[in-house]
Amino acid sequence: MVHVPKLTPADAVAALRNPLAFIAGRWTPGPRTVQRAALAALVMAVIIVVTGGAVRLTGSGLGCPTWPTCTDDSLTTTRAMGFHGVVEFGNRMLTYVLCAAVGWAIIAARSGKPWRRSLTRLGWAQFWVVMGNAVLGGIVVLVGLNPYTVAAHFLLSSALIALATAMWQRTREGDGAPRPLVGKAVQQLVWFLVAASALLIAVGTVVTGAGPHAGDSTEVARIPIDWETVAKLHAVLAWIVVTLTFALWFVLKAVDAPRGPLGRTRELFLILLAQGVLGYVQYFTHLPEVLVGLHMLGSCLVWIGTLRVLLSLRERPEAAPGPPGTPAEVPVTTRA
Repeated sequence: MVHVPKLTPADAVAALRNPLAFIAGRWTPGPRTVQRAALAALVMAVIIVVTGGAVRLTGSGLGCPTWPTCTDDSLTTTRAMGFHGVVEFGNRMLTYVLCAAVGWAIIAARSGKPWRRSLTRLGWAQFWVVMGNAVLGGIVVLVGLNPYTVAAHFLLSSALIALATAMWQRTREGDGAPRPLVGKAVQQLVWFLVAASALLIAVGTVVTGAGPHAGDSTEVARIPIDWETVAKLHAVLAWIVVTLTFALWFVLKAVDAPRGPLGRTRELFLILLAQGVLGYVQYFTHLPEVLVGLHMLGSCLVWIGTLRVLLSLRERPEAAPGPPGTPAEVPVTTRA
C-alpha cells in the first residue's frame, strides 16, 4: 500500500495558490515518465491533425454549425444532426484529450527533480498554442470553413507539433550549452531543408484550400487559384525537399558525421519517399478520401522527421550545477 499523506487546510491553500508547485512537492517522476509525457503530447498533436482531416474529408466541417456550442440550443450533437454532427463534435472533444496530454507533460516537467524550466516553458507554449487553435477552430466554423482560416488552423497545428517535438527531444538531453556535431556548412544545409519543408507544408494548405474536399456538402468558398497548378508546385517543392535530404545524407557520409544525424536523415528520406509515392497515387486516382487522410498523416511525419534532423545536429550535456535552490538539469538518459 502507498502511503497517502493527510491534506491539511494549509496544504489546500497552497494547492489553490500554486497547484503545480504543490504537486511537484509530493511527486517526483522518473526521467522516462517525463519522456513519455512529452511523447504523449506529440502523439496527440498528430492525432488531432488526422482527425481534423477526417472531419473535412467526410464533409462534416459544419456538422456542428456554431461554436462554442454545437447548435444554438445544444452544447452537444443531437440525433437529428446524424453522422456529420457526431464526427465534428467528436473532434472537438479530442481537443480536451490533447489538453490533458499537454497538461500531463507540463506537470511531469514541473515535478521532475531538479526542475528544468526549459521543459516547463515548452509545455506551456504548447498549451497556449492549443488554446489559440481551439479559438481559431471555432472561427473556422463561424465563417463557414473559409479556406484561409482552415489553412491557418493547420499551420498552427504544425507549430504545435514543432513545439511538442522540441520538448520530446529536450527530455532526452541536458540543459547545458549546445555543442555542434557538424560543421557550419552542414548546419546551413539543414536550415535550407527546414525552410523548404515549411514552405512545402504551407503550399500544401493552398492545394487543400483550392482543391476538392472543401469540408462540407454545401457550397464552400475555395481559394481562387487553379488547383492543378498549385498541386504541381507542391510536387516540385517535394522533390526539392527530397533532393536536399539526399544531399545532406551524402554530405554526412562524406564527413563521417556521428550516427545520430546520419540515422535521422536516413529516416527522413524514407518517410519522404513513402509520402511522395502516396502523393502521386492520390493525385492520379482523383484524391480518394482515405489516401488524402494518409497524406495528412505523412505531412506530420515529414515535419517531425525534419525537425528531428535539425535537433540531432547538436548535443546538450548536463548543465553545470547552480546555487542551491535553483532549477538545474537532470542527467541525460537516452538518445533516439
